[in-house]
Parts: sequence; C-alpha cells; structure tokens
Amino acid sequence: MIDHISLQVADPAASAAFYDRVLAPLGSTRLLEFGQVIGWGTTQPRFWIGPVTTDGAAREAHIAFEAADRAAVHAFFDAAVGAGSEVLHEPRVWPEYHASYYGAFVRDPDGNNVEAVCHRPG
Repeated sequence: MIDHISLQVADPAASAAFYDRVLAPLGSTRLLEFGQVIGWGTTQPRFWIGPVTTDGAAREAHIAFEAADRAAVHAFFDAAVGAGSEVLHEPRVWPEYHASYYGAFVRDPDGNNVEAVCHRPG
C-alpha cells in the first residue's frame, strides 16, 4: 500500500549514518541523494530523510522495516545498539500481533521508534 515514506530530521548527517548502519542488515542501501535529502531501498528509494523544513517540534513516528528472517532482525538490532541507539524492545516474538511476529524496536537520533520485523515462523 505505501510506496515510500519520508522523515524530517534535525541532523541529516547523523540520521544518515544511523540509517546506513541499521538498514544494511535488512538489504537496503543508500540509493539517491539530493543535497541533504537521502533515500534508501533495494531497487528504488522507499525510505527518505531530509532536514526539518516546518515550524514546531517534530512528533514521534513509528517506522517498521521488513526483515527477511529473524537473523536480520538481530543484525538490525545489533547495528542500532552499536550506533548508540536507545533500546525500546529487544528482539522477540510478539504474539499479541500474531504467532510469528518477531521484532526489535529502537530509537533513531530524532527519537523515532524504529523497528525491524520478520513475519515468518522461527
């Protein structure tokens, strides 16, 4: 349903470094850059960041990235922790969502709730 999403960030360089690190284990790479606007994906940019361009404080967003398997969820989590991210939830099964929902949640440099999730059984 969603073709792409973009977040405004306070420090594009810090956020770009974070997303380079945590999206790599999920198979995504930096594909396009227009100044401080950067897009990641596998074949085309699906996730974008750019500098804040609006007035007021940003509100927390929740973004979940698809992982091919549970090992990729762990690799995402380890990359995020290695980047100094706040841990919201370590990798585990979330049966309240469905029996094989396996996810890990961290904060990005702007305080957004970022998740890697695998829907395949163990």
